[in-house]
Amino acid sequence: MESHELDRTDYRILREIQANGRISTVELSKRVNLTKTPCAERVKRLEKSGVIGGYFAKLDPKAVAAAHVVMVQVQLSGTTAAELEAFNAAVCRIPQIQSCMMVAGGFDYLLKVRTKDITAYRELLGNVISQLPSVLQTHTYVVMEVVKDDVTLHMPDGLGK
Repeated sequence: MESHELDRTDYRILREIQANGRISTVELSKRVNLTKTPCAERVKRLEKSGVIGGYFAKLDPKAVAAAHVVMVQVQLSGTTAAELEAFNAAVCRIPQIQSCMMVAGGFDYLLKVRTKDITAYRELLGNVISQLPSVLQTHTYVVMEVVKDDVTLHMPDGLGK
């Protein structure tokens, strides 16, 4: 489903679900001004079409020993389709890499990595990240303070039909 197929009610539903993924259908239907059945059908349609890709809990990084954050620039030795595919697949298998973005510019990828502390990161860098397919060079930037780390998507009120 593409965004131009969503109407105002779909966007209201998505805003509410982003704010509280555990909201009941009854409460959701009240907040978006629908009866329970049509609301549940819309949510089901949004899930089936992939607009809603899943639900998760927001955890406290300190409580689960993942409060140390670094950003890592990665330059590859080559960028053929096979090299990019191999790197992408390998990165997806490393749970400490929270996000991986291919970028245009002076390097190829930007990684957001969470570990317990600098010692754990150093071990991960030396034994895992530097050993990823085609890695030529990395540059690490230690995050001193996380000011904003939001996973929700902004949806202006005027969107939809």
